[in-house]
Amino acid sequence: MSNDSINQCVGLILQSKSTIVLTGAGISTSAGIPDFRGPQGLYTSRLYDAEKIFDISCFLKDPKPFYEFAHDFMALESTIKPTATHHALAALEGAGKIKAVITQNIDGLHQKAGSQKILDMHGNFLTSHCLRCRKAYGYHELRSMVLQHVIPHCSCRGIIKPDIVFFGEDVKYYHQALELAQGAQLFFVIGTSCVVYPAASLPQFVPGKIIIVNHSKIDLNMYNIALEVESDIDVFFNELMDALKLPLSF
Repeated sequence: MSNDSINQCVGLILQSKSTIVLTGAGISTSAGIPDFRGPQGLYTSRLYDAEKIFDISCFLKDPKPFYEFAHDFMALESTIKPTATHHALAALEGAGKIKAVITQNIDGLHQKAGSQKILDMHGNFLTSHCLRCRKAYGYHELRSMVLQHVIPHCSCRGIIKPDIVFFGEDVKYYHQALELAQGAQLFFVIGTSCVVYPAASLPQFVPGKIIIVNHSKIDLNMYNIALEVESDIDVFFNELMDALKLPLSF
């Protein structure tokens, strides 16, 4: 990793009084969750029919395909731990260096790592609701049903749906995320190719400087990109935290 990149990033963080972070699937690949659009991802491997399992109209007609995916996802849950980058972002927030994390991910790893101010634009599996009576269910209640290969139903016989955003539904927290982007002096884009809207539109509203950290180059042509790092995300954040003298605890 270039010391120049680390030193430049440290300087930008220390200068900023309002730092916001946007994360995508690339932040969780080292945790064992394939990037949906990566080489082994859902949209590439076609292990599942992504157009069906995440489409709300398909879910309402037949939730079985989604819950087949959810079974496999939840079966991995005990082996999936937050990455060094998740822990770094939580530590940076704890040290007052970042104000909030905006994420497109549904895996809940920012919460597990200890981040407090999180805007899950695509929701997550941590809570669920009955579509008929709106009764709330916790993650472990849903997981117990799903791992038994049961399509989760409420006592009122309504279907239970995790609070994740399906195609055909509005994203969550967009206006709050937009307000944060518009007030950012420094804005990190981490592990996302910025192709999924409306989250992908947020960088264009940033008046401050942008830092991109991703495994591969992304097409984000912005005049205010101060630093673009194409490398292993965890390696970068481990070195960044060392340079900031902020310890990481796992």
